[in-house]
Amino acid sequence: MNDEQLLRYSRHILLDEIGIDAQERLLGATALVVGAGGLGSPAGLYLAAAGVGRILLADHDAVDLTNLQRQILHRQDRVGQSKAESGRRSMLEINPGIEVEAIARRLDGAALLDAVGRADVVLDCCDNFATRHAVNRACVKFRKPLVSGAAIRFDGQVAVFDSRQANAPCYHCLFPEGQEVEEVRCAVMGVFAPLTGIIGTVQAAEALKLVIGCGTSLAGRLLLLDGLGMEWREIRVPRDPACQVCGAR
Repeated sequence: MNDEQLLRYSRHILLDEIGIDAQERLLGATALVVGAGGLGSPAGLYLAAAGVGRILLADHDAVDLTNLQRQILHRQDRVGQSKAESGRRSMLEINPGIEVEAIARRLDGAALLDAVGRADVVLDCCDNFATRHAVNRACVKFRKPLVSGAAIRFDGQVAVFDSRQANAPCYHCLFPEGQEVEEVRCAVMGVFAPLTGIIGTVQAAEALKLVIGCGTSLAGRLLLLDGLGMEWREIRVPRDPACQVCGAR
């Protein structure tokens, strides 16, 4: 690190669990953020501020006026612009010393495999089950840790699925694909603005810990937040040995 980086990241470096070596690991790491909306906004901003050296930000959508109530990556003068490009601009404004690659398309197929293959950690900040399951399959394939978050109304959840650990579940273990699950979206149900900030920030924290290698991750645990009562609950999530995605691992 140069003198400017030593100063910029000094409050990280002061932490015994991080120090110079772990900060350099962050600077050399690549994070994939799938979704530049309510969750991807705080997650992406904190990854950038913390010094993750390369961030891949994927979102096929454009900024809409209704997004601005919670999607803090974007500004009113960017309405109609690509969310991925808008997010890239905001992250570089916070930290011009990193690289941010905007992927302004729906991330699927070969493009998804390429992005996950390049990443050290993946953050699922999207809003639909099809993408979540596709991202999970790619993470299991490449044995990349996945930090998954969701937020709707006043309720949020966050979990880590780390296929590098023999007994860790994957997303499919918790929510089997094809299972009858009601898919609810903010456009229909609404969402409390700070809730996305809380969940997205927890996702960023888990991603940073995974790259640094400090603390205990949420692998095998699901955190549930009741934003109205501001109460957290934790549920243990076992690995399903018969899981169609990770069962043969």
